[in-house]
Amino acid sequence: MGLRVLLIEDDETIAEPLTEGLGHFGLTVDHVATGTDGLRGPYNDVVLLDLGLPDMDGIDVCRGIRQVSDVPIVILSARGEEADRVLGLELGADDYLAKPFSVRELVARVRAVTRRTQRTHQGFPEATGLAPGTRGTPEPPPYEPGPAPAHEPAPALSYEPHATPSHDPAPDPPHDPGPLVVDRRTRQVWVGDAPVLLTPKEFDLLALLSEDPGAVYSRQQILDRVWDPHYDGPTKTLDVHVAALRRKLGHPAWIRTLRGVGFRLSVHTGPTAQVASP
Repeated sequence: MGLRVLLIEDDETIAEPLTEGLGHFGLTVDHVATGTDGLRGPYNDVVLLDLGLPDMDGIDVCRGIRQVSDVPIVILSARGEEADRVLGLELGADDYLAKPFSVRELVARVRAVTRRTQRTHQGFPEATGLAPGTRGTPEPPPYEPGPAPAHEPAPALSYEPHATPSHDPAPDPPHDPGPLVVDRRTRQVWVGDAPVLLTPKEFDLLALLSEDPGAVYSRQQILDRVWDPHYDGPTKTLDVHVAALRRKLGHPAWIRTLRGVGFRLSVHTGPTAQVASP
C-alpha cells in the first residue's frame, strides 16, 4: 500500500504540479488550501505543511496537529532562515524543506520520516493500535518504498516560491467569537469576557494593530514602533510574536498576513465583535 499524504498548501501553482509529481512515486495526495481545513484532518500517513497560509501561520497548524496526533510532519516553506527551521522542529515537525526543492528529495524525506515512525511503533507495541494521524482506524500495512513506475519516468521537477497577491483572501470566521477589547490604559486584553494574558511586547504589537483595524502595518513599521527604530536583531522575532498572539487570542484569522507587505488586524465590527480601546 502506498503512502497517503495530506498537503496543506494555498498556492495552486505549487500544489497541482506537486500532487502530480508525488503521484509518479506512488504517493496519493489529499490537498487543502487553508490551515483550518488542514487541522480538521484526516492527516493521513504524513503531512506536508506550507508555513505561509492565508488564514493562520503554518507554525500554529503544526502545533495544533501535534497536540492531537503523532503523524509525521514535513514543513515546506520559502522561509529558509535558521530561526524558522528551529522553531518548526521544536514545535514537533519531523523535517523541514526550504523551497525550491526537487520532488525526488521530498519523496526521500517523506520515506525517511515514515520509516522512523514505523520503527518507533514497532519498538513500542503499545503505540501501534492506531496509524499515525488517524483516529480510531486500524493501522495500514507498513509501507515498502520502491522505485517510480518504469513505464512513466518521474520528471525532475523543482518548486520555486511564486509571487502571491498582496491581498489576503482568508475567509472571515463563521461566527462572532466575542469582542476584542484592548485597554491601553491598564494594558489588559479581553476576548469576550475572558482575559488574555500577554507579554509586554505581545501587548504592544496588538495595541499597534488595533489603532486602525484593517490598516496594513509593514514589518519595518512594526519593528520601529514596537521594538526600536535602530533594532538590528532577527526579524523572525516578529513572526514568533504574531504566532503567539494568534494562539493566545484563539482566533488566528484575526491577524492577517499580507505576504511581502506586513500584517493587519481583521476583526468583525458587528455589535458583538468589535475592537474596543477604552
